[in-house]
Amino acid sequence: MLILDDCSPDNTAEVGRQLAESDPRVEYRYHTENKGHIATYNEGIDWASGDLFLLLSADDYLAPGALSRVAQLFEANEDMSFVFGNASLVFDNGMQELREPFAGKRKRQSEIFSCLDFVKAMSGQNIVPTPTAVVRTSAQKHVGGYCQALPHAGDMAMWLRLAATGPVGFINATQAVYRMHSSNMSRSYSAARLPDVQQRRAAIDHFLEYSAPELKNPRLFKTLLFQALGRNSIYQAGEAFNEGDIATANRLSDLAKELYPDVWRSRAWLRYLANRALGPRVWQVLRSMRG
Repeated sequence: MLILDDCSPDNTAEVGRQLAESDPRVEYRYHTENKGHIATYNEGIDWASGDLFLLLSADDYLAPGALSRVAQLFEANEDMSFVFGNASLVFDNGMQELREPFAGKRKRQSEIFSCLDFVKAMSGQNIVPTPTAVVRTSAQKHVGGYCQALPHAGDMAMWLRLAATGPVGFINATQAVYRMHSSNMSRSYSAARLPDVQQRRAAIDHFLEYSAPELKNPRLFKTLLFQALGRNSIYQAGEAFNEGDIATANRLSDLAKELYPDVWRSRAWLRYLANRALGPRVWQVLRSMRG
Protein backbone atom coordinates (compact mmCIF):
# COMPACT_ATOMS: atom_id res chain seq x y z
CA MET A 1 0.00 0.00 0.00
CA LEU A 2 1.21 3.48 -0.90
CA ILE A 3 -0.09 6.46 1.06
CA LEU A 4 0.40 9.63 -0.97
CA ASP A 5 0.06 12.75 1.16
CA ASP A 6 -0.44 15.65 -1.23
CA CYS A 7 0.48 18.31 1.33
CA SER A 8 -2.50 17.61 3.62
CA PRO A 9 -3.02 20.27 6.32
CA ASP A 10 -4.21 17.81 8.99
CA ASN A 11 -2.44 14.98 10.88
CA THR A 12 -2.13 12.72 7.83
CA ALA A 13 1.68 12.86 8.07
CA GLU A 14 1.66 11.54 11.63
CA VAL A 15 -0.78 8.74 10.86
CA GLY A 16 0.91 7.85 7.56
CA ARG A 17 4.34 7.54 9.13
CA GLN A 18 2.99 5.43 11.99
CA LEU A 19 1.37 3.03 9.55
CA ALA A 20 4.51 2.75 7.45
CA GLU A 21 6.67 2.10 10.53
CA SER A 22 4.34 -0.56 11.86
CA ASP A 23 3.89 -2.53 8.61
CA PRO A 24 6.60 -3.09 5.95
CA ARG A 25 3.90 -3.45 3.27
CA VAL A 26 2.97 0.22 3.70
CA GLU A 27 4.92 3.09 2.17
CA TYR A 28 4.28 6.74 3.01
CA ARG A 29 5.22 9.70 0.80
CA TYR A 30 4.77 13.37 1.59
CA HIS A 31 4.55 16.17 -0.98
CA THR A 32 6.05 19.45 0.21
CA GLU A 33 3.83 21.21 -2.36
CA ASN A 34 0.31 20.34 -3.45
CA LYS A 35 0.63 18.67 -6.86
CA GLY A 36 -3.08 18.09 -7.46
CA HIS A 37 -4.99 14.89 -7.86
CA ILE A 38 -3.93 14.05 -11.44
CA ALA A 39 -0.20 14.17 -10.70
CA THR A 40 -0.75 12.26 -7.47
CA TYR A 41 -2.79 9.56 -9.21
CA ASN A 42 -0.08 9.16 -11.83
CA GLU A 43 2.61 8.86 -9.18
CA GLY A 44 0.64 5.99 -7.70
CA ILE A 45 0.29 4.35 -11.10
CA ASP A 46 4.05 4.56 -11.68
CA TRP A 47 4.64 2.97 -8.25
CA ALA A 48 2.20 0.06 -8.64
CA SER A 49 3.66 -3.39 -9.28
CA GLY A 50 1.00 -5.84 -8.05
CA ASP A 51 -1.39 -7.73 -10.31
CA LEU A 52 -4.33 -5.46 -9.48
CA PHE A 53 -4.49 -1.74 -8.80
CA LEU A 54 -6.91 0.53 -6.93
CA LEU A 55 -6.92 4.30 -6.41
CA LEU A 56 -8.69 5.07 -3.14
CA SER A 57 -9.11 8.70 -2.12
CA ALA A 58 -9.04 9.70 1.53
CA ASP A 59 -12.78 10.47 1.36
CA ASP A 60 -13.71 6.87 0.59
CA TYR A 61 -13.39 3.33 1.91
CA LEU A 62 -14.05 -0.20 0.70
CA ALA A 63 -16.94 -2.41 1.73
CA PRO A 64 -16.17 -5.74 3.46
CA GLY A 65 -15.37 -8.45 0.92
CA ALA A 66 -14.93 -6.01 -1.96
CA LEU A 67 -11.41 -7.06 -2.91
CA SER A 68 -12.09 -10.79 -2.62
CA ARG A 69 -15.12 -10.47 -4.93
CA VAL A 70 -13.00 -8.54 -7.41
CA ALA A 71 -10.12 -11.02 -7.26
CA GLN A 72 -12.43 -13.95 -7.97
CA LEU A 73 -13.87 -12.23 -11.05
CA PHE A 74 -10.39 -11.39 -12.35
CA GLU A 75 -9.23 -14.98 -11.84
CA ALA A 76 -12.16 -16.24 -13.89
CA ASN A 77 -11.56 -13.73 -16.71
CA GLU A 78 -7.89 -13.42 -17.60
CA ASP A 79 -8.38 -10.79 -20.32
CA MET A 80 -10.56 -8.44 -18.25
CA SER A 81 -9.24 -4.87 -17.92
CA PHE A 82 -11.07 -3.59 -14.83
CA VAL A 83 -13.99 -4.26 -12.50
CA PHE A 84 -16.44 -1.88 -10.87
CA GLY A 85 -19.57 -2.15 -8.75
CA ASN A 86 -22.21 -0.30 -6.76
CA ALA A 87 -21.32 2.34 -4.17
CA SER A 88 -23.01 3.72 -1.08
CA LEU A 89 -23.02 7.53 -1.03
CA VAL A 90 -22.83 9.09 2.45
CA PHE A 91 -23.64 12.79 2.80
CA ASP A 92 -22.69 15.41 5.40
CA ASN A 93 -26.11 15.21 7.04
CA GLY A 94 -25.83 11.45 7.55
CA MET A 95 -28.17 10.54 4.70
CA GLN A 96 -27.16 7.57 2.56
CA GLU A 97 -27.96 6.75 -1.04
CA LEU A 98 -27.07 3.65 -3.02
CA ARG A 99 -25.51 4.44 -6.38
CA GLU A 100 -26.32 1.56 -8.70
CA PRO A 101 -25.14 2.13 -12.29
CA PHE A 102 -27.68 -0.44 -13.51
CA ALA A 103 -30.41 -0.08 -10.90
CA GLY A 104 -33.10 -2.66 -11.59
CA LYS A 105 -31.51 -3.68 -14.92
CA ARG A 106 -28.97 -6.26 -13.74
CA LYS A 107 -30.00 -9.20 -11.55
CA ARG A 108 -26.91 -11.37 -11.84
CA GLN A 109 -24.16 -11.28 -9.23
CA SER A 110 -21.61 -10.28 -11.87
CA GLU A 111 -21.45 -9.47 -15.56
CA ILE A 112 -18.83 -8.98 -18.26
CA PHE A 113 -19.11 -6.24 -20.90
CA SER A 114 -17.32 -5.99 -24.21
CA CYS A 115 -15.97 -2.53 -25.01
CA LEU A 116 -18.92 -1.82 -27.30
CA ASP A 117 -21.49 -2.96 -24.74
CA PHE A 118 -19.79 -0.92 -22.03
CA VAL A 119 -19.92 2.22 -24.22
CA LYS A 120 -23.61 1.63 -24.89
CA ALA A 121 -24.25 1.16 -21.16
CA MET A 122 -22.50 4.45 -20.36
CA SER A 123 -24.98 6.50 -22.44
CA GLY A 124 -22.51 9.37 -22.63
CA GLN A 125 -22.00 9.57 -18.88
CA ASN A 126 -19.53 8.24 -16.33
CA ILE A 127 -21.29 5.29 -14.70
CA VAL A 128 -18.29 3.99 -12.73
CA PRO A 129 -18.08 4.95 -9.03
CA THR A 130 -14.35 5.59 -8.81
CA PRO A 131 -13.63 3.92 -5.42
CA THR A 132 -15.13 0.66 -6.73
CA ALA A 133 -12.84 0.44 -9.79
CA VAL A 134 -10.05 -2.13 -9.53
CA VAL A 135 -7.80 -2.30 -12.59
CA ARG A 136 -5.50 -4.99 -13.92
CA THR A 137 -2.13 -3.32 -13.45
CA SER A 138 -0.81 -4.44 -16.84
CA ALA A 139 -3.81 -2.74 -18.52
CA GLN A 140 -3.23 0.40 -16.44
CA LYS A 141 0.43 0.51 -17.44
CA HIS A 142 -0.57 0.00 -21.07
CA VAL A 143 -2.85 3.05 -21.21
CA GLY A 144 -0.64 5.12 -18.88
CA GLY A 145 -1.70 7.76 -16.40
CA TYR A 146 -4.53 10.24 -16.22
CA CYS A 147 -4.65 13.20 -18.60
CA GLN A 148 -3.72 16.56 -17.07
CA ALA A 149 -6.03 18.32 -19.54
CA LEU A 150 -9.03 16.46 -18.06
CA PRO A 151 -9.07 17.35 -14.36
CA HIS A 152 -12.82 16.75 -14.06
CA ALA A 153 -13.48 13.98 -16.59
CA GLY A 154 -10.20 12.09 -16.54
CA ASP A 155 -11.84 9.11 -14.87
CA MET A 156 -14.43 8.78 -17.65
CA ALA A 157 -11.67 8.89 -20.27
CA MET A 158 -9.70 6.29 -18.30
CA TRP A 159 -12.59 3.80 -18.13
CA LEU A 160 -13.13 4.14 -21.87
CA ARG A 161 -9.46 3.61 -22.65
CA LEU A 162 -9.22 0.62 -20.33
CA ALA A 163 -12.33 -0.91 -21.92
CA ALA A 164 -10.56 -0.75 -25.28
CA THR A 165 -7.82 -3.02 -23.89
CA GLY A 166 -10.15 -5.75 -22.63
CA PRO A 167 -13.62 -6.61 -21.28
CA VAL A 168 -15.06 -4.79 -18.26
CA GLY A 169 -16.45 -6.58 -15.22
CA PHE A 170 -19.35 -5.46 -13.05
CA ILE A 171 -20.18 -6.74 -9.57
CA ASN A 172 -23.76 -6.20 -8.49
CA ALA A 173 -22.91 -5.50 -4.86
CA THR A 174 -21.90 -2.52 -2.74
CA GLN A 175 -18.15 -2.36 -3.25
CA ALA A 176 -17.26 0.96 -1.64
CA VAL A 177 -18.53 3.88 0.39
CA TYR A 178 -18.23 7.25 -1.32
CA ARG A 179 -18.38 10.18 1.08
CA MET A 180 -20.07 13.25 -0.42
CA HIS A 181 -19.38 16.60 1.20
CA SER A 182 -18.89 20.24 0.29
CA SER A 183 -15.20 19.80 -0.51
CA ASN A 184 -15.68 17.00 -3.05
CA MET A 185 -14.06 18.32 -6.24
CA SER A 186 -16.44 16.47 -8.54
CA ARG A 187 -19.58 17.75 -6.80
CA SER A 188 -18.66 21.42 -7.05
CA TYR A 189 -17.84 21.04 -10.75
CA SER A 190 -20.69 18.85 -11.96
CA ALA A 191 -23.19 21.43 -10.67
CA ALA A 192 -22.17 23.56 -13.67
CA ARG A 193 -24.13 21.96 -16.50
CA LEU A 194 -22.30 23.37 -19.50
CA PRO A 195 -18.71 22.72 -18.29
CA ASP A 196 -19.73 19.20 -17.29
CA VAL A 197 -20.95 18.37 -20.80
CA GLN A 198 -17.89 20.05 -22.32
CA GLN A 199 -15.53 18.00 -20.14
CA ARG A 200 -17.31 14.77 -21.03
CA ARG A 201 -16.93 15.66 -24.68
CA ALA A 202 -13.22 16.24 -24.12
CA ALA A 203 -12.99 12.84 -22.42
CA ILE A 204 -14.62 11.18 -25.43
CA ASP A 205 -12.27 13.01 -27.83
CA HIS A 206 -9.30 11.84 -25.74
CA PHE A 207 -10.53 8.25 -25.86
CA LEU A 208 -11.06 8.31 -29.62
CA GLU A 209 -7.65 9.88 -30.23
CA TYR A 210 -5.62 7.42 -28.17
CA SER A 211 -7.67 4.20 -28.44
CA ALA A 212 -8.67 4.29 -32.11
CA PRO A 213 -5.99 1.69 -33.09
CA GLU A 214 -7.54 -0.77 -30.61
CA LEU A 215 -11.11 -0.28 -31.86
CA LYS A 216 -12.51 -2.30 -34.77
CA ASN A 217 -14.81 0.53 -35.83
CA PRO A 218 -13.80 3.91 -34.31
CA ARG A 219 -16.51 5.72 -36.28
CA LEU A 220 -19.23 3.60 -34.65
CA PHE A 221 -17.88 4.40 -31.19
CA LYS A 222 -17.79 8.11 -32.00
CA THR A 223 -21.37 8.03 -33.26
CA LEU A 224 -22.69 6.17 -30.21
CA LEU A 225 -20.86 8.37 -27.70
CA PHE A 226 -21.72 11.69 -29.33
CA GLN A 227 -25.37 10.75 -29.85
CA ALA A 228 -25.70 9.83 -26.18
CA LEU A 229 -23.92 12.98 -25.06
CA GLY A 230 -26.09 15.07 -27.41
CA ARG A 231 -29.27 13.66 -25.87
CA ASN A 232 -27.93 14.33 -22.39
CA SER A 233 -26.92 17.85 -23.41
CA ILE A 234 -30.45 18.70 -24.52
CA TYR A 235 -31.80 17.23 -21.29
CA GLN A 236 -29.42 19.50 -19.37
CA ALA A 237 -30.60 22.40 -21.53
CA GLY A 238 -34.15 21.75 -20.39
CA GLU A 239 -33.10 21.65 -16.75
CA ALA A 240 -31.15 24.90 -17.13
CA PHE A 241 -34.18 26.53 -18.75
CA ASN A 242 -36.38 25.42 -15.84
CA GLU A 243 -33.91 27.06 -13.49
CA GLY A 244 -34.17 30.32 -15.41
CA ASP A 245 -30.65 30.11 -16.88
CA ILE A 246 -31.66 30.85 -20.48
CA ALA A 247 -28.13 31.60 -21.70
CA THR A 248 -26.83 28.21 -20.55
CA ALA A 249 -29.90 26.49 -21.99
CA ASN A 250 -29.22 28.04 -25.40
CA ARG A 251 -25.55 27.05 -25.37
CA LEU A 252 -26.38 23.49 -24.32
CA SER A 253 -29.02 23.12 -27.04
CA ASP A 254 -26.54 24.39 -29.65
CA LEU A 255 -23.96 21.91 -28.35
CA ALA A 256 -26.53 19.10 -28.52
CA LYS A 257 -27.20 19.85 -32.20
CA GLU A 258 -23.47 19.91 -32.90
CA LEU A 259 -22.88 16.57 -31.20
CA TYR A 260 -25.98 14.88 -32.58
CA PRO A 261 -27.51 16.65 -35.61
CA ASP A 262 -30.62 14.44 -35.43
CA VAL A 263 -31.24 15.24 -31.78
CA TRP A 264 -34.43 17.05 -32.81
CA ARG A 265 -35.97 13.60 -33.39
CA SER A 266 -35.44 12.57 -29.76
CA ARG A 267 -37.88 12.72 -26.86
CA ALA A 268 -35.42 14.91 -24.97
CA TRP A 269 -35.69 17.54 -27.74
CA LEU A 270 -39.49 17.46 -27.69
CA ARG A 271 -39.40 17.85 -23.93
CA TYR A 272 -37.08 20.82 -24.29
CA LEU A 273 -39.40 22.47 -26.82
CA ALA A 274 -42.32 21.90 -24.44
CA ASN A 275 -40.31 23.56 -21.67
CA ARG A 276 -39.71 26.62 -23.77
CA ALA A 277 -43.26 26.82 -25.07
CA LEU A 278 -44.86 26.56 -21.64
CA GLY A 279 -42.26 28.53 -19.71
CA PRO A 280 -40.45 27.50 -16.51
CA ARG A 281 -43.32 28.23 -14.12
CA VAL A 282 -46.01 26.30 -15.99
CA TRP A 283 -43.65 23.39 -16.62
CA GLN A 284 -42.77 23.18 -12.93
CA VAL A 285 -46.48 23.08 -12.01
CA LEU A 286 -47.10 20.27 -14.50
CA ARG A 287 -44.12 18.30 -13.17
CA SER A 288 -45.34 18.66 -9.59
CA MET A 289 -48.86 17.49 -10.60
CA ARG A 290 -47.39 14.45 -12.36
CA GLY A 291 -45.26 13.64 -9.29
